[in-house]
Amino acid sequence: MVQGVRSTEVEELLKVRNLTKSFGPVTANDGVCLDVRRGEIHCLFGENGAGKSTLSACLYGYYRVDSGEIVFKGKPVELNSPADALRLGIGMVHQHFVLVSNFTVLENIIVGSTDVGIFLNKADARHKVLELCKECDIDIDLDRKVWQLSVGEQQWVEILKALYFGAELLILDEPTAVLTPQQSDQLFRIITGMRGRGLSIIIISHKLREVMQSDRVTILRKGKVVATVDTADSTAEAITALMVGHKITRRVRDTSVLAAGNFLSVQKICAKGDWGEDVLDDISFDIAKHEILGLAGVAGNGQKELFEVLMGVRSACAGRISLDGQPVVAPTAREMLDRGVGFVPDDRFLEGLIPQFGTAENLVLGWQRAPEYRWGQFLDWRKMGLLARRKIEEFKVVTASAELPVERLSGGNAQRVILAREFLHARGLLLANQPTRGLDVAASEFVYEKILEKRAEGFAVLLASEELDDLLRLCDRIAVICKGRIMGIVRPEETSLLDLGMMMAGDARQLERTLQ
Repeated sequence: MVQGVRSTEVEELLKVRNLTKSFGPVTANDGVCLDVRRGEIHCLFGENGAGKSTLSACLYGYYRVDSGEIVFKGKPVELNSPADALRLGIGMVHQHFVLVSNFTVLENIIVGSTDVGIFLNKADARHKVLELCKECDIDIDLDRKVWQLSVGEQQWVEILKALYFGAELLILDEPTAVLTPQQSDQLFRIITGMRGRGLSIIIISHKLREVMQSDRVTILRKGKVVATVDTADSTAEAITALMVGHKITRRVRDTSVLAAGNFLSVQKICAKGDWGEDVLDDISFDIAKHEILGLAGVAGNGQKELFEVLMGVRSACAGRISLDGQPVVAPTAREMLDRGVGFVPDDRFLEGLIPQFGTAENLVLGWQRAPEYRWGQFLDWRKMGLLARRKIEEFKVVTASAELPVERLSGGNAQRVILAREFLHARGLLLANQPTRGLDVAASEFVYEKILEKRAEGFAVLLASEELDDLLRLCDRIAVICKGRIMGIVRPEETSLLDLGMMMAGDARQLERTLQ
């Protein structure tokens, strides 16, 4: 673990005192106090809805605080916009990059600079950016267009842009969400180098491996700071317990439960993307009953399209699918639902729920014409209400009522509504695409507990996740996808994070280790 200077003599670059921010009746930040030292990596850690994103938005000027004080470099400051933050030396790299795809790397870095006068001296700008690249050990072609870059390279551009604008405090929001393990390691080498030059970094992350690489961690719960601890003096388990208020049990698959008979068979599936491009190329795999097959890959390598083909919402242009020994020809979503397939999509609010509907309505979504939910020609609201109250209790959904629109629920509670619906109707196959994306440790473990219960019942499960540590402890086998192709299928006990990362990056040499 990288250790920062922990002496109290180190200058405090940022001080936050009693910061409060509310949205109507909801208090997102409640009297938050935070100190960030010059030249340290400081992590913000907390459950969904704990106030991390609101706090970072206040520090970057997206939100104006209701009360409290922000002191930067020894002076009280008022942040009314991101422009104010940038002028002071506070930069932010968002989880979803803000880049112009048709601009070059250099153009994206210098766009918006206020020190160029009437004419832009690109030679001087190029020299300054190249110096930054050298200092940070970032190797990137400044003349390439952003659309030609990998996701990891686009993140380097965002970081360089913040440094170009003179950031002394850099806020990184879930910086490794779309990176391979090797890219994540490179990112931490870069920010460690920045820290060595006196730059301060605030990282928002829910990945414990990254949390423990910071110098200090501030834990938030329900908008309040619970504690700030030195990572060298703590453990991942202790920090997690502080976050949720109790010890978290990390689920693992039961190795005594053995796979028995293939339930889903996918043979040589090919498919086109929304623009006619090839997105799936000769995809083949089987999943047995009592088995979880993990799907590992960097976002955008065909995972979403594969799930859409399996769920009947995207047509395959070649290949075969069979369920429980029966061929499925040109499936539709209705047919797959009727065949007992449960589907947890990667975007819970866009594809998994109707945000304006309550829990009761969303629980019968897709099954609203089933006799058990109808009273003649109309929905039977009494039955739906009874079902909703039963599932809210079973899945521990925190909501004011079954009628409250799910758009007002936290991500973890909204995901519980989806799980409750899909588990209610699924009978043999569960397709789960990024079911814990954006969820904290406690919410993620609840999701995994429910998925493992389905495995024990005899379900075949396809589980896609960017959390490789989770795949290694939950899955019986892991298929690695890169550019729409399966690079190999491996067993967790014979595989390391390095192996998975190399395969995710398209290293064909790993194919020699494939276990079918």
